[in-house]
Amino acid sequence: MTDFLDVRNLSIAFDGKAVVHDLSFRVPAGKTVALVGESGSGKSVSALSVLRLLDERHATYPSGEILLDGENLLAAPDKRMRQIRGRRVSMIFQEPMTSLNPLHTVEKQIGETLAIHQGMRPNQARARTLELLELVGIPDPRERLAYYPHQLSGGQKQRVMIAMALANAPDLLIADEPTTALDVTVQRQVLELLRSLQERLGMAVLLITHDLSIVRRYADEVVVMQHGHQVEAGPTETIFESPRDAYTRQLLSADPGKAPSSPSTTARTLLSMDGVGVRFPLRRGFFGKPKAWLHAVRDVHIELREGETLGIVGESGSGKTTLGMALIKLVRSDGKILYRGKPINNLNQKQFKPLRKDIQIVFQDPYGSLSPRMSVSEIVGEGLMVHAPDRQAEHEDMIVQALQDVGLDPASRHRYPHEFSGGQRQRIAIARALVLQPSLIVLDEPTSALDRTVQKQVIELLRSLQQRYGLSYLFISHDLAVVRALSHQVLVLKGGEVVEYGDARQVMETPQAEYTRNLLEAAFFYHAEAPDDIHTGAR
Repeated sequence: MTDFLDVRNLSIAFDGKAVVHDLSFRVPAGKTVALVGESGSGKSVSALSVLRLLDERHATYPSGEILLDGENLLAAPDKRMRQIRGRRVSMIFQEPMTSLNPLHTVEKQIGETLAIHQGMRPNQARARTLELLELVGIPDPRERLAYYPHQLSGGQKQRVMIAMALANAPDLLIADEPTTALDVTVQRQVLELLRSLQERLGMAVLLITHDLSIVRRYADEVVVMQHGHQVEAGPTETIFESPRDAYTRQLLSADPGKAPSSPSTTARTLLSMDGVGVRFPLRRGFFGKPKAWLHAVRDVHIELREGETLGIVGESGSGKTTLGMALIKLVRSDGKILYRGKPINNLNQKQFKPLRKDIQIVFQDPYGSLSPRMSVSEIVGEGLMVHAPDRQAEHEDMIVQALQDVGLDPASRHRYPHEFSGGQRQRIAIARALVLQPSLIVLDEPTSALDRTVQKQVIELLRSLQQRYGLSYLFISHDLAVVRALSHQVLVLKGGEVVEYGDARQVMETPQAEYTRNLLEAAFFYHAEAPDDIHTGAR
């Protein structure tokens, strides 16, 4: 089989500083090669180099070649690269919110690539766009054509990115964390879709991911990177069964861990929700009165004690994040919310402000939630300026401690978010929430952008902070292995409604709802066998 992509002794430098050293790998037609390694290891930079998407005012290639079907892309003129991008080689980017144009609809963004590379007319492009949206599992695709990116959930934005990448049936697909924002059932659907298209079209795939279970099931070859160096490469089964390098063994052993110990039975109730619902107006009448509603969350009842974690799971668009937004009053809600026994649902923003120190949130998209104009020190310390102005002399020490807690070098606090990798930005977001020492943290997919080893470190960090300070967490995630490692209770949502709620071990081991069983089956589909203490009841 011919090598469609052949990377030979590639070195990459930014402003003269080398970040990738002598990288070599091949991607044959019809095969999948995975680049794996921790955040900052050079995976994404190497992938972006294939399409020459790095800023060439600063990025240089001191050595090496990138051969696409025998043609050296590093020597290709810009006009030739424009012909290749999106047609022969497509890319699924890691952060869909920053890759999609906020001013254009879904239909326009996908249709644009069809018009440029295939010359399709608007009606042809529309039909093909609908077909692609159906392929990647977008609900109500005809209605979603007119949506803008901000109207889609994180998982839906990622699926739109995948549809754009597949639009022209490329010869090579570069997939940079293609399923990071997807729930487990859609993740499985998308990966199976990519594999079926690969078999049908003979497409080569370069997969960049931190999820080693996906690598094991879908990749033919694996290249392991650390600090810009290639430490190991070979067939997938060989790497997984008999890794030679100590770093590879470390990656493979980084499991999120077992279920946490139960909190004290004497712990007081910190948070309770009684009949909480959230709805958004779909259509308004002549005088602005809503005529139709979208019920994003319906009739939720939960109780969370001090030192306890409630895991909230469900597919993309099920209402998980909306429920968290209702708690911190970023969206209006119905029903009753009690915090330390006192109702907070009727408080206005001014009345709620003192509680923001106690109830913090880590958002799903760290790039979008961190100001690009503020240094890390300013980002982490912003809450201290608002909620602890009388302790200004201690602010610097508190910022340093928060960064150390999440595994970041405090010396980097004067840098800006764009200078960090995706995983590092997520840790900055966690540090911003931790610095105020809250009682309750809403964690919205806080580990989705992290590689396995850092993910394990963050889970252990969250556990230790919970034990030390009696913190409570609302943990929103589609990664059921991580939910299992952190949660004492689990709430399962589907279409905004509660499907199952109860003790985490009971829900994970003996789920009562068919939907929960489907989630668990999809979550452990990639493993040779499910963990001993989990079964879906459908085996």
